[in-house]
Amino acid sequence: FPTHVKLNFKVEYLLINAAECEPLLYTDKYVMDNFAEEIVKAVDEVAENVSAKNIFIAIKKVNKKEIEIIQAAISTLNSKAKVFELENYYPAGDEQMIVFDITKRIVPPAGIPLDVGVVVSNVATMLNVYDAMNSKPVIHKYLTVSGFVKNPSVLKVPIGISFKECIDACGGTIIGNYKVVNGGPMMGAIYEKVQISDIYVTKTTSGIIIVPNVGNAIAKIKDLSVKGILSRAKSACIQCTFCTDLCPRALIGHKIRPHMVMRQMSGKETFEKPEENKVLHEALLCCECGVCENYACPMGLSPRQVNIYVKKLLKGYKYQREGYELEPETFIEFRKITPYKIMCRMGLGQLYKDSQVNDYLELDTNEVGIKVSQHIGAPAEILVNKGDKVSIGQLIGKAADGKLSANIHSSIDGEVVSVGDIIRIRGEK
Repeated sequence: FPTHVKLNFKVEYLLINAAECEPLLYTDKYVMDNFAEEIVKAVDEVAENVSAKNIFIAIKKVNKKEIEIIQAAISTLNSKAKVFELENYYPAGDEQMIVFDITKRIVPPAGIPLDVGVVVSNVATMLNVYDAMNSKPVIHKYLTVSGFVKNPSVLKVPIGISFKECIDACGGTIIGNYKVVNGGPMMGAIYEKVQISDIYVTKTTSGIIIVPNVGNAIAKIKDLSVKGILSRAKSACIQCTFCTDLCPRALIGHKIRPHMVMRQMSGKETFEKPEENKVLHEALLCCECGVCENYACPMGLSPRQVNIYVKKLLKGYKYQREGYELEPETFIEFRKITPYKIMCRMGLGQLYKDSQVNDYLELDTNEVGIKVSQHIGAPAEILVNKGDKVSIGQLIGKAADGKLSANIHSSIDGEVVSVGDIIRIRGEK
């Protein structure tokens, strides 16, 4: 969500997400370890801009080093911000869970934190805000490369660099057959290894994770077709309700019942007139965290994928908020799951235990592919043409007038070689 839009409101609470929610990612930790004062300065500036009286930086209590570093920066700068120590569960970094954990307020179904007087932003975004305060555009990205690579690292890279260059910089993979996760293992997009030259880092890329081609839940989901997922839902769902019992949205009181959505998959009318089936509308509340398919379901089914499919069936329909009272589940604290348990269930437990990132690399590149749309809303309006010379930091796409959009800038010096959904720029080296 474009930050300049999100921060253009007055709120009671400003919450900074430093939970590093997804397993196997270490970017936020690196940012806090090395730019604590810059982050706190930006938080103070943003808090003043949104008139927030309550300012919290949410860090998992297991990350003791980062808590100490941020608290030291707060003390040095005499900041009004406070550290809130989150429990080590997934998805602690989900913005609606952070809102509930800190304020005990429940964001309404299909709502946003602003509805309860809160704005949530990421800790790495605060570093970008600090740069913006010093007239520096977002042209680099910090990200984690982990999993089955020779040298797992945190990288600082130009936006638009290819995944292949990032993986190669970390010594390449240590397995021959693998899949590539863009993001975290729970919610990241999954690609085949042949695609890595054509996937580019964007402003929202948090990590690149290499996992084996077989023997884990990520590989299984990637290899299933939509038809196969729906067929398995029809034939094997035992209506145990575990997916609903552990759903983070259901735990804070939203009326979302993945097991009921799964049940609807057996009816022909489900596909012909989905808009008339009110149960299916509950899928619109799914945050796609993956708890249901990666941990809860004893049959190894994919309620999340079914919800995603239903959302596509209902494209153009908005969830109509019902008048029920929002109350968290009584046993919410006992239904939170640690990342390690989820990774074990996914067949990645040993990788999680062994995973550590000790190196930091800064990469340059001679060619980038910069997406015109790296954000929710309308794509940026392209300002360059093929053959144009551009310089690093130059505005090459401006936020669409009157629409939810964001600017994009060139991350290298060079020549525009093609223009489309991706602006390709080649350096002069």
